[in-house]
Amino acid sequence: MAPQSKSPAPEQRIPVAVLGATGAVGQRMIQLLEGHPLLRLAEVAASERSAGKRYADATRWILPGDIPAEARDLMVTGVEHELSSPLVLSALDAAVADTVEPLQAGRGKLVVSNTKSFRMREDVPLLIPEVNADHLALLDGQKWSVAGGGIVTNPNCVVVGLAMALAPLHRHFGLEAVTVTTMQALSGAGYPGVPSLDAQGNVIPFIEGEEEKIEKEPKKILGSLVDGRVVNAHFPISVSVNRVAVRDGHTESVFVKLGRRASLEEIRAALEGFTGEPQRLGLASAPPRPIVVRDERDRPQPIRDVDAGAGMTVSVGRLRKDPVYDVRFTLLVHNTVRGAAGAAILNAELLAATGRLGRS
Repeated sequence: MAPQSKSPAPEQRIPVAVLGATGAVGQRMIQLLEGHPLLRLAEVAASERSAGKRYADATRWILPGDIPAEARDLMVTGVEHELSSPLVLSALDAAVADTVEPLQAGRGKLVVSNTKSFRMREDVPLLIPEVNADHLALLDGQKWSVAGGGIVTNPNCVVVGLAMALAPLHRHFGLEAVTVTTMQALSGAGYPGVPSLDAQGNVIPFIEGEEEKIEKEPKKILGSLVDGRVVNAHFPISVSVNRVAVRDGHTESVFVKLGRRASLEEIRAALEGFTGEPQRLGLASAPPRPIVVRDERDRPQPIRDVDAGAGMTVSVGRLRKDPVYDVRFTLLVHNTVRGAAGAAILNAELLAATGRLGRS
């Protein structure tokens, strides 16, 4: 999961604080930071009931393997605590993030947020580095920039996979309309998540607020930066969401009406050839191929494909013509890696590579 490059000495890596460090996404962030060649876990923060405890004592570790050695003996602080790290990865719930993330940004910290609170704010980048790295310019207009801070947000975990698959189609052919039906993993509900008697042998066709996020966020991500603001892409998105009995991996059935006619060969070439700034810059968490197109008639499947590219690759399969739209396909995205913790770390790597994040 973590990058395999040999790490430099700890003092040469950028110190990182993780907010919401004891929760499911916070744990995944800490797992992915282990052995990172550029970033070093330096501080962990959580609720007041955890503050003052060793991380190992405050955390019920739910991920495979043991708590990383770098995290075990760190003392947990409160999320409003004065932090020394220049970079903050936030896995806070929205109700807490609303106040804490601006507080830390105002103290000169660059906050990479996994929560929904600021995603649609006009001056906040809603970032997928392969798709819209240029949107980082929005940081310069944030009020926190005076202190050297700012907020960058990750998209919704479904939107990450959807927007990555749509981006090359949007660039090459244009988009007129998109319909998507999701089959979302249980881990997307956090821990302990969906009650077992609801999850087992069942499909739950509702997730609070999810359809609205999926309808809005891709348009901002695929929008153009014009005169210091994002002009959203203009195409309708119709969404239906479902929670299914899968541990990790959001599966999406996607139907796309293109702006111009294109053959399946052209569409496939656009998907397979898709790369961006992370690949050009050689960022540590970036997969060489952000999108992999599979030819098997029954793939992608979460149990077989969720860890493609260490969880950072979006798998696309069942690419075929559609009699109502133009093309349809199935995609799979790892919701807690590419859709959450890994997305935050890749965003942080881009901040560093573009000179917006220094060491301290």
